[in-house]
Amino acid sequence: MMIILSAVAGYLLGSVNTSLVLGKLFYKKDVRQYGSGNAGATNTLRTLGKTAAIMVVVGDFLKGILACLIGKWLAGETSDGVYGGMYVAGIMAVIGHNWPLYFGFKGGKGVMTAFAAVLMFSPLAALICLLSFVLVVAITRYVSLGSIIGGAAFPLVAWILGEQLFLILTGVLLALLIIFRHSSNISRLLDGNEKKLSFKQP
Repeated sequence: MMIILSAVAGYLLGSVNTSLVLGKLFYKKDVRQYGSGNAGATNTLRTLGKTAAIMVVVGDFLKGILACLIGKWLAGETSDGVYGGMYVAGIMAVIGHNWPLYFGFKGGKGVMTAFAAVLMFSPLAALICLLSFVLVVAITRYVSLGSIIGGAAFPLVAWILGEQLFLILTGVLLALLIIFRHSSNISRLLDGNEKKLSFKQP
């Protein structure tokens, strides 16, 4: 029962899409109607500017952390070294971000919320993946490519670090979610049409 409650709490919290809330409250815009149509930090940067994008990053990060803390508090240590409620809440927060209940099930790609979750799961593995993300984006200026590589790397890094199996499998699921949500980006990358990161004001 506590695992189910963790899942519900994670999904409902994840459904609070920061870019959509900020856009509608303070900018009177729905970022899904501009740019890539994605309700995330990168499209917010292109549509609403740096300040809004920073707020989105912080909001999406905090809801991932909070979801995991709630799941951990509700279910505790479900077996030796396994925090099932935290893992489930983290995954469901990402799913909520991607398919938000409050915004017609059309959200973002869940990268920042997923990073917050894996930071709770395995801090060292998450920071190594963050470094890979930063390096890829710095070299290529493709946020999508950095997100895909960073997400896909997490379960492998967690396995190398000797993390327990349930955590690694949770990481695999998160990686698959990130890759699936970036399918259109992958097509554009292969075609050479993907937009590069720019800090110019919209």
